[in-house]
Amino acid sequence: MTCQTYCLFVLSVIVIYFGCSGSALFLGQLQNDIDKLKADFNASNSDVADGNPVFIEKVKNWTERNEKRIILSQIVTLYLEMLKKTDMSKPHIKNLSEQLNTLRNTLSNDYKKFRDLVELSNLQLTGLKIQRKAVSELFSVLQKLVETSTSKRKRSQSPKRCRC
Repeated sequence: MTCQTYCLFVLSVIVIYFGCSGSALFLGQLQNDIDKLKADFNASNSDVADGNPVFIEKVKNWTERNEKRIILSQIVTLYLEMLKKTDMSKPHIKNLSEQLNTLRNTLSNDYKKFRDLVELSNLQLTGLKIQRKAVSELFSVLQKLVETSTSKRKRSQSPKRCRC
């Protein structure tokens, strides 16, 4: 499948995922708009089946609901960037953009978390000052890690109630 078809499929998943959680999205209308967008991109072309998915495999790697919200917030942003490069005068594109903006606003905290991850991956630890700061924070970071591991273990070891 091509990038556009997988993008459109993931867009459908995002809309359904967040639409079911009480969002004011009109899924029927959005599906119609997505179908029109597929036609705009000629997403039924045979080359769409070639290669790997664009987003689906990445979403599968994020299992917890809160984790998925982080990756989905970035995917929504990518869709918005993609749609900005299209003909925004078309009603279906305008509607999709508005609905995705609404979703992005509900995911703003999750997007911030994603940006934090990107910032950490780009952090340069070559300077002595930043290395000193990192070393001085090492114990606190390890402490947080232990606390997180312990709290997960406690939850998983909690007794299960009988559902008789």
